[in-house]
Amino acid sequence: MRVTGIIRGIDEVGRIVIPKEYRRMLKVNDKEDSLEISMEGDRIVLRKHIPACTFCDNADGMIEYNGYKICRNCVENLDRIVGQQVEGE
Repeated sequence: MRVTGIIRGIDEVGRIVIPKEYRRMLKVNDKEDSLEISMEGDRIVLRKHIPACTFCDNADGMIEYNGYKICRNCVENLDRIVGQQVEGE
């Protein structure tokens, strides 16, 4: 198999530097963004992490509560459920 990418070594604690060109292509900002690391067969795959709702995986209109990302639709549904429970007491 012929290697066509950039070759990087692994340091003593297992880190690999991702080339700046690749980070630019993924629009990954240092210290602001995260990467998802997964396995696909015998490959390690890196993807830019896009935070999504804890409940429904929607990534639109996110707010954060106690470290959890929640979309506005789920917040409205939770408000409705809590309201129904309070009325039923």
